[in-house]
Amino acid sequence: MPSYQVQNKKDRAQEKSKSLQKLIHYTDVHGLPCIEKIVTSVEDVPESINTDITGTIPEWIDGNLLRNGPGKFEIGNQKFNHWFDGMALLHQFKISKGQVTYKSRFLSSDSYQTNKECNRIAVSEFGTLTMPDPCKNFFQRFISRFEMPKATDNANVSVVTYKGDYYVSTETNIMHRVDPETLETTAKVNWTKFIAVNGATAHPQTDPDGTTYNMGNSYTLKGSHYNIIVVPPNKTSDEDETLEGAKVLCSIPAVDKRKPSYYHSFAMSENYVVFIEQPIKMDLLKIVTGKLRGKSISECCYWDPTLNTIFHLIHKKTGEVSSVKYVAQAFSTFHQINAFEEDGFLIVDLCASDDGQAINNYNIQNLRKSGEALDEVYNTLCRVFPQRFVLPLKVDDDTPYQENLNKRPDSTATCTRTEKNKVFVTHEDLHGDDLQQYGGLEFPQINYGKYNTRPYRYFYGCGFRHLVGDTLIKMDLQGKHMKVWEESGLYPSEPIFVPSPEATEEDDGVILSVVITPNKDKSTFLLVLDAKTFEELGRASVPVNIPYGFHGTFSAAS
Repeated sequence: MPSYQVQNKKDRAQEKSKSLQKLIHYTDVHGLPCIEKIVTSVEDVPESINTDITGTIPEWIDGNLLRNGPGKFEIGNQKFNHWFDGMALLHQFKISKGQVTYKSRFLSSDSYQTNKECNRIAVSEFGTLTMPDPCKNFFQRFISRFEMPKATDNANVSVVTYKGDYYVSTETNIMHRVDPETLETTAKVNWTKFIAVNGATAHPQTDPDGTTYNMGNSYTLKGSHYNIIVVPPNKTSDEDETLEGAKVLCSIPAVDKRKPSYYHSFAMSENYVVFIEQPIKMDLLKIVTGKLRGKSISECCYWDPTLNTIFHLIHKKTGEVSSVKYVAQAFSTFHQINAFEEDGFLIVDLCASDDGQAINNYNIQNLRKSGEALDEVYNTLCRVFPQRFVLPLKVDDDTPYQENLNKRPDSTATCTRTEKNKVFVTHEDLHGDDLQQYGGLEFPQINYGKYNTRPYRYFYGCGFRHLVGDTLIKMDLQGKHMKVWEESGLYPSEPIFVPSPEATEEDDGVILSVVITPNKDKSTFLLVLDAKTFEELGRASVPVNIPYGFHGTFSAAS
């Protein structure tokens, strides 16, 4: 063996040894059941099928629960590496007059079609780097290593709306418009046709008037910028494209322009967009040379706990970025719960953890492990908990230094002015000790239509005593009490709140969740809970397998 290969092998061994030494165990859980079958490829069901109803589905529920997530994890004899890489599978649960039907359809993306035609993974994804086409000659394969990676249009993360149209999206510059009734792909939309961004999040925020905000990065010779995007609420009579009229409200330079932060979503209050620049970093040089080095995008992202997390406030009407930076110790966040303004403060509620390495641990091979190997993966993942940060909106010459500015009663969050334009903040837990036993909370949802950007009382999410959600939780901020739905061996998805027609209280309505099981003797089903009592009203069992997915929305019948 050549000496340089021996040295490389030795270096890799040393790196592996160091990483094992640094491995932190956050929990000491044993005996986790294997969940391999809920991350297994399935066939789509493009024609509606009936479900078996147990209990009662309220007759006032009228519309479609639309869900999105990965549904195919292998192409030919090649396998995707990461959970985020699977081909997008769209799901529809049509609910009407107490009955439920189900259908699903693979997104007709360029990535899906190309992979299908080639019978191999031909388009790189977040954690999977495509290999050179074996049908090409050696020179062609060699040259292909120097090509820039092509952005995937495998929009498998969420279902969102712009100007009344439904889209599925991921975090690249491509979205797909879909028909919520047929689930057919009707148009491919490229953000770069309308504004200068290299992508957009899969979690836009919408004002009551329909104006929609999002975020996207731009990479130029001057470095990386975070862009706040605004999309008008309505189409004009001559518009063919939903994103016509979209504009960049403002651009924020990254603290490290060569290594911008990764972000999955952002928060929004009545007057402000809140962008959280966290210490999950993307090394752009490594990303653009990834194909040459044989590295996927996920391998070019890293967590730097020595950095602070920064809150940036952007005024929605003017696009002005606050000169004050609100700084916290390193934490990572993927989903925000809500944000609102009250008593001169901006309150930001989110799900956060003290470690940001989880994104790289959700490899499919980890999700398919069993026994002690599975326990090890879970125990080295930091738990995520709901937290509240309180940001003072007015910081001027009269604002004192080194003093907690948060005088709100019953609030333990702190905000301290440390420099002229710098406020250091610490969080308040939005839960009691009882949430610890449920593994924290993720996939938060609220009564969005009535309470987003406003003071609120309730939020809902999944408890994580496994690598995926295994309970549904209702949190009551008044007293920080919680209600739990759980059933052994069942894994519920993100809870979606649907308000009742005559709702007078915030939690008047139902919670919809798709419950997955790896056990053959049980079936996947749509669960309907009374949002107020958190008791089961009914379930609609589906006679086909459905993989565990990511996000969705309820589309009310017109």
